[in-house]
Amino acid sequence: MATKHYDVIVIGAGAGLPKLGSPASRLGLKVALLEKGRLGGTCLNRGCIPSKMLIHPADVALNIDEAHRFEVNPQGGYTVDFTALIDRVSKTIDEDSFSINPRIEANEMLDWYKEPAKFVDKKTLKVGDQIITGDKIFIAAGSRPTIPKIKGLDGIPYMTSTEALRHNQQPKKLIVIGAGYIACELAHFYASLGTEVFIFVRSTPLRHVDEEVRDEFLRVFKDRKNINLLLKCSPEEIKYEDKVYTATYVDYETKETKTLQSDALLVAVGVVPNTDLLEVEKSGIEIKEGNFIKVDDHLRTNVPGVWALGDIAGNYLFRHSANYEGEYLLETILYKGEDYPIDYTGMPWAVFTNPQIAGVGYNEEELKKKEIKYVKGVNPYSSSAMGMALRSDHGFVKILVERYTRKLLGCIIVGHEASTLIHEVIPLFRLHGTLDDILKMIHIHPALSELVRNAARKARDELMKVEEVPLSIRFK
Repeated sequence: MATKHYDVIVIGAGAGLPKLGSPASRLGLKVALLEKGRLGGTCLNRGCIPSKMLIHPADVALNIDEAHRFEVNPQGGYTVDFTALIDRVSKTIDEDSFSINPRIEANEMLDWYKEPAKFVDKKTLKVGDQIITGDKIFIAAGSRPTIPKIKGLDGIPYMTSTEALRHNQQPKKLIVIGAGYIACELAHFYASLGTEVFIFVRSTPLRHVDEEVRDEFLRVFKDRKNINLLLKCSPEEIKYEDKVYTATYVDYETKETKTLQSDALLVAVGVVPNTDLLEVEKSGIEIKEGNFIKVDDHLRTNVPGVWALGDIAGNYLFRHSANYEGEYLLETILYKGEDYPIDYTGMPWAVFTNPQIAGVGYNEEELKKKEIKYVKGVNPYSSSAMGMALRSDHGFVKILVERYTRKLLGCIIVGHEASTLIHEVIPLFRLHGTLDDILKMIHIHPALSELVRNAARKARDELMKVEEVPLSIRFK
């Protein structure tokens, strides 16, 4: 079998294609793109973008449900055309994804391999009947939903996040196994549009989120219409008969065994990297805990000339992280720019539930574990002019500040538009900013961003109890 050699091989067409594959071809390098699925990756086809296109209508429905709080009373209520909604979003996503194909197929410097790929040796892959090698290989093959080992689950037609985003018949009752970002976002979508949702929570929802913020989120979320949190409960067996799912589960607090029935089942307990599908071990590439590819602070694997980025490397499981990593590799490797370690300072995250949650930097638990001395400022949404306009009965901004240097250590927000509001401070984290920088900013009144300033003021007041602060911020 003849071997075909490339200057660059890119495995995965999510962040890998626009950040590395296409730019490499424009540099005159011969590129192999390995992607058996649709171009655009998880984010476009079965992740961030379609989920947010569905979550926004859920937020609209929730706003209508709560309109009476603003003396607005929709006459006759409203209806949801669930099938039309899913079909519209799916069509939009498909058109966007397929629109990439002609550009790639017309690129004479790029060969798109559409069959499954596997490593067969160091820097050598088999794709279909073709063996290919490359001077530089970038692995951006992503991840897929984890399937837990639950009796009866194998062989029945459950949904993962992939199917849940295209399921155009609205369930009456939905069982959700899992309580992380994806599970909570999809639960919010289905529940807000009228499905009765039951969420199995083995420990606590969003367990990696700051505890104080998680408690505030849980206080609101558990009382939402159609949301039923089964705390400290875990399914032991799932049966599917006559289009009905029956979950047998244990309540860890009462030690009772119970059953629950529904007409739909969503499994959303996390993701697993696609290293096994690529048979990465045959390349000599080192794997770390969780089956992620081990990379250093330059995203290099232990095999020279091979780098990994995105979910499969497991540094951060966000598309914006994968984009950032791709841009870093484009600059330092393909353009041969300055060789410097990747800097993740200011890496933000968000959960698009209702209420939203977003954060950047450390949380309190991490600071305590590191024994870093800090003060915090917490300001509720209700304690701001725009919060009053929104009639906010929940949510807050929390800012964490180092005692001696006034350096910003963390910011986490739970509440309306948290994913947007967090951008008030992301640049400051990136620039190693301080509390002084927030306090000296001029904020539009009465914009929601005043919440961040108010939290900063409260952090300053706490700081004044234990440290001297300069006059330049004492009265801001």
